[in-house]
Amino acid sequence: MTAAIHPSAQLAAARVGAGVRVGPLAAVGAGAVLEDGCTLGASACVGEGAVIGTGAAVGEGAVVAARVRVGEGARIEAGAVVMRQVPARAVVRGPEATVVGYADASAHLPARVAPAAPGVLESAVRGVRLHVLREVRDMRGDLCAAEVGAGLPFLVRRSFLVYNVPNAELRGEHAHRRCAQFLMAVKGSVRVVADDGAQREEFSLDRPNLGLHLPPMTWGIQYRYSEGAVLLVLASDPYDPADYIRDYAEFVALVRRGPAA
Repeated sequence: MTAAIHPSAQLAAARVGAGVRVGPLAAVGAGAVLEDGCTLGASACVGEGAVIGTGAAVGEGAVVAARVRVGEGARIEAGAVVMRQVPARAVVRGPEATVVGYADASAHLPARVAPAAPGVLESAVRGVRLHVLREVRDMRGDLCAAEVGAGLPFLVRRSFLVYNVPNAELRGEHAHRRCAQFLMAVKGSVRVVADDGAQREEFSLDRPNLGLHLPPMTWGIQYRYSEGAVLLVLASDPYDPADYIRDYAEFVALVRRGPAA
């Protein structure tokens, strides 16, 4: 499949893949890479050495700065100004390039379950489950409790808190080879995207008694932290930098190779 490049577009020694579409008056800097199937809208601007990933779309008038990588399948909306890396399948909006969602991530709505009814919601993502933990409420305040095997799916060997995160920032963006995690927004709300390399699903952790179980080999992203939000993460293993997979393409390749990888 050949590229479709409008005659008024300017491509300065860029590398252009198959099926690329470039709209009128778009400008691409020297050394930039337009991977297979990506799209640039009218008057879009891509800086020198930037990479627009496979199947990504850069909207009309949007700007991608020099040497920035836009991940596979991401969508940069019209007029956005992107100054830093964009994760795969992220939807980016506005002059501050805020991630507002993820393409192909369905919304899993915990509001379907009554707050007083503990239980487990299955996910389309392999092994991922949303736990509604038992709550006790009275005039003195509310209490949420869980025990290993009865709410908590593994023995906890490490914990940490994430807080003071600006709303535009992303956290996570990695997978673990062996470590499982259990995420709880103990204050405020946080959106979490879970991805097993084939299916993706988005969860809203907006009550303290909701816990999201991410098993090993699950790509996780946290974003849209509300003001003052605090995320508690319980982990099945001590910290080990070798356990992290931080490149999404490497993660997908490992998933496809199977357990022997």
